[in-house]
Amino acid sequence: MKKKILMANKKTIFLAGHNGLVGRSIYKFLKSKKKKIITISKKKLDLRKQANVLKFFKSNKIDAVIIAAAKVGGIHANNEQRAEFIYDNLMIQNNIIHSAYLKGVKDLIFLGSSCVYPKFSKQPIKENELLSGYLENTNEPYAIAKIAGIKMCENYSQQYNLNYKSLMPCNSFGEGDNYDEQTSHFLPALIKKIALAKKNKKNKIMLWGNGKALREVIHSDEIANACIYFLFKKTEDKMINIGSGYEKSILGYAKMIMKAANHYCKIEYHNKGLKGTPRKILNSKLAKNYGWKIENKTNYKIIETYKNFEKKLFNQ
Repeated sequence: MKKKILMANKKTIFLAGHNGLVGRSIYKFLKSKKKKIITISKKKLDLRKQANVLKFFKSNKIDAVIIAAAKVGGIHANNEQRAEFIYDNLMIQNNIIHSAYLKGVKDLIFLGSSCVYPKFSKQPIKENELLSGYLENTNEPYAIAKIAGIKMCENYSQQYNLNYKSLMPCNSFGEGDNYDEQTSHFLPALIKKIALAKKNKKNKIMLWGNGKALREVIHSDEIANACIYFLFKKTEDKMINIGSGYEKSILGYAKMIMKAANHYCKIEYHNKGLKGTPRKILNSKLAKNYGWKIENKTNYKIIETYKNFEKKLFNQ
């Protein structure tokens, strides 16, 4: 066992998307484990360019890959930039996965999303729900791209005897999240709106949809932990859910954050028809059966994330 651990530590890992929310957590985690890491910025390498990505792989010693790079956003961004969400994500993941195969990389993690599952999946959602029904329309282009990545990893592993697997996390949050009101996910959007309302002494906020949709959330550090845990692990299953089991309605999260802020607001809903999937909670039994587990309590992490954001906002 010690020999295997030492060999894994000597392997060089290419982390694509190291500046994103989850990518930063993975980078921090890899550093703490003294792993050899390669990263590159968007300015230096456009992952949508096939020839450039292949050249990068050929020019570097790469033993394993984690794909955290993606074009991501909330319900509004997904619905407004449908073409970019399918094109950019297909190109990014196709180029990295295929280049990794050509370079002889045996171990790869592809980060997907819980939105790959049908709109009316049986809850909690098991991995076998994939492709069992229609997708939710607002994020369909993004979901289709991610499904293509899942199937690419699955079939490359099968045909070429590789250890390429896909992890499906639920909604992520954490330090350094995207707080742009047009492109952020629902939780950072809530955090920002409530913190701004408190700072500006306002007693009203506006939200998308109707507040009834149920969502499971997970801290980015937990996803990072899962990526490292599964990267070199041999698993029969090539698609594994990564969830926290922590679920509330959008309204429930809003009330939770208001309590943490000690600032209560009236909520007005905008575009009530733009609700997204009614419920998304993952069945993470498979990941647990492989030995992975959540390390921190999610509710404490949500409050901690809000407090950190509020502190920075009030100190500006």
